[in-house]
Amino acid sequence: MEYHESADYLQSLQRRRPKLGTDTTARMLSHLGDPNDSFDSVQIAGSNGKGSTARMTESVLRAAGLDVGLFTSPGLNGFREQITVNGGRIPKERVVEFVEQIEPCIDRLAAEDDEPTHFEVLTALALYHFAVEDVDVAVLEVGIGGRYDATSAVDPVASAVTSISLEHTELLGDTVEEIARDKAQVAPRDAPLVTGTTGAALDAIQALTDTVTVGGEGADVTAVENGMRSAIENRISLTGPDWSLETNLKLLGQHQAENAGVAATLARQLVDVDTETISEGLRAASLPGRFEVRSTDPMVVLDGSHNPGAMETLTALLERYEYDDLHVVFAAMRDKEYEQMIATLPAVETAFAARPSIDRAASTSSLATAFEGHAARIQQVESVSEATERAIEMADDDDFVLVTGSLYAVAEARDRWSRLVVPKEDFQRASLGGTSGSASGSDSRQCVSVTLRRDQADAVKQQFEACGGTCTCATVGMPEKLVDTTLSGTPGQFQRLIDRLSSAGFGLSRLATQIEDALSAESFQPPFDGDEPAVMGILNVTPDSFYDGGEYNRLDRAVSHAEQMIESGADIIDIGGESTRPGADPVPVETEIDRVVPVIRAVSSLDATVSVDTRKAAVADAALDAGAEIVNDVSGLSDPEMRFVVADHDASIILMHSLSAPVDPGRSVTYDDVVDDVLRNLSEQILLAEQAGIDREQVIVDPGCGFGKDAAESFELVDRLHEFHALGCSVLLGHSRKSMFSDISGESVDRLPPTLATTALAAERGVDAVRVHDVSENNAVLETVAATAPRASEPQQH
Repeated sequence: MEYHESADYLQSLQRRRPKLGTDTTARMLSHLGDPNDSFDSVQIAGSNGKGSTARMTESVLRAAGLDVGLFTSPGLNGFREQITVNGGRIPKERVVEFVEQIEPCIDRLAAEDDEPTHFEVLTALALYHFAVEDVDVAVLEVGIGGRYDATSAVDPVASAVTSISLEHTELLGDTVEEIARDKAQVAPRDAPLVTGTTGAALDAIQALTDTVTVGGEGADVTAVENGMRSAIENRISLTGPDWSLETNLKLLGQHQAENAGVAATLARQLVDVDTETISEGLRAASLPGRFEVRSTDPMVVLDGSHNPGAMETLTALLERYEYDDLHVVFAAMRDKEYEQMIATLPAVETAFAARPSIDRAASTSSLATAFEGHAARIQQVESVSEATERAIEMADDDDFVLVTGSLYAVAEARDRWSRLVVPKEDFQRASLGGTSGSASGSDSRQCVSVTLRRDQADAVKQQFEACGGTCTCATVGMPEKLVDTTLSGTPGQFQRLIDRLSSAGFGLSRLATQIEDALSAESFQPPFDGDEPAVMGILNVTPDSFYDGGEYNRLDRAVSHAEQMIESGADIIDIGGESTRPGADPVPVETEIDRVVPVIRAVSSLDATVSVDTRKAAVADAALDAGAEIVNDVSGLSDPEMRFVVADHDASIILMHSLSAPVDPGRSVTYDDVVDDVLRNLSEQILLAEQAGIDREQVIVDPGCGFGKDAAESFELVDRLHEFHALGCSVLLGHSRKSMFSDISGESVDRLPPTLATTALAAERGVDAVRVHDVSENNAVLETVAATAPRASEPQQH
């Protein structure tokens, strides 16, 4: 069975049925060998806030060193996003494996008039995946209610109910008390139920089970938001009977402080975790589409509030921002109380009534009617993407643009920032097997790949074929509603397409700009200087470096070596005070600062840019004060403060893709396509960096060879380095003397020759910098490549 067949099968399952209960899910789990018995489970129910709470609980448990499975709903773009282990999506091969095992069981259930729903089968898939991956704990977001939800087929060791409001009354009851009693059925047998509910809902829950309450004064755990740290983070304090902490959150509002209190309490029920680790986990948690700030001039926020209660909370958040006019892109499902949601919003200058590509969506005309009397101007725009573009174009710098009403709408709007236009090998070489000619020739062909919504893909195909280009659209193996679109044509054909897309609607004006940038002959050089790739020389001032073994762990030796590297052609000196080799012991902040700062002060007076190799924001802060200009973060912003430190110093940052740093040999991941998966992860890191005020031209990306990738995957990253320019950043390759070379040639091999060969390959594929131990030799390779062939960063030159 192919993946697309498995995915189509899962998507074909019914979404609702009259039968309630967990028996059907339990029968599927029994068929699979009861995978849920191999790990602890946490259930999180509630009317609002359960997704945020689930994500924060997972983040705290991961910070505590546990392997954690997370099951949430819905996914922004597909069901695989709903099932993750340590942040990584369920791989396609696991979906195929599961469907092949579960299909006979589903057929048997269907024959007994007990066919499961899509959500019930996804729940079984999640639990199966978690068992195969041997997680320590699974965090499960309840779908609807609690008593009859598929996730209640597990026996949880800890559970929570976040909040209660009138919802799904046809299933759960007509009063908050009835709904509360239904949701309270997730309570564990041997621990109190954690809850953020109040009033009548709390009374109903406490009549059924013991509780730990979280909230304001009088609660067992008090949770208080203490104001905004910035436009994208707040400050909170949590206080329990024998513990307390203060931290910052990416998730804003008093309600999120309470959700954080619930998450912290759940984590403490599961594992002996200190408050510092809880703080770290809470601050690291993020949830795309939940008051997600994407710009500050104008302020652009994406928020998936989809019921009146959530909209009231959103409106309260808007009150803390100063703005002139509010422009709202609104889309909702027709079975939601969207009239009441709209009435809750503050005064709207322009309302864009839009409709996401889903059958349940309310019509733009009905939404426009609901906005009458509540918005000065109303526009009906069928495409959410187009409505988002129009709202941003209309807004002045001091205005506020809000996309809300549905997570489906947020997903489509978010494409504007997350979509990548990936340059591929040129069409002549790929299709004919010949060598590339000059990319500047009028008949040369260029090729890019991009994921689009179906209506966008149809429009692009029509427009590009009218320009004489070739457009291939594929839905096989893609998430629902998304199309893999590949464009191939001459520069002239692409230019005509760019001109057409600027006024084609469907939000495609943004795509036109992206295509133009992707095919530009300009190299992504900032913050590097020169036409050739920069050479970053490695200077480890640690006693346990895998290569030099502490040879430069003295100031005079370190400075002397830096001088030698600069004389040999190093443009940048990367100074590190903590090893990231497998099994390396962590270094305290003070020790790391003591190691690197004196060296940075000395080297910064030399003729080279100084970079600090660190995962810790406090070390980066001290290093930048001492004269460093770049932070090389091999953990990819694992310290939530790092992005703010870099922004405050107006410095550059290298973001590397890694599963863990130091490298954990015992932790592995299955990539569907290592390049696509790493691109997606780095794209999210860049969005976080931009949120904090780091310009994209100050970001350098490193695909992270050897960090959670085997040799074959690392070489795949090297071979397709040109694709990383889709991120709009400089690209650095850190490959020097890594174990990837021993994996293919044996431990006894001298790793320098394959390092040099890989440097040549990287240069031909448009890399902007290489991070190496042997500066002279690698610099000679780069000079040779530059002398013999144009750089690959010119359009498709390799």
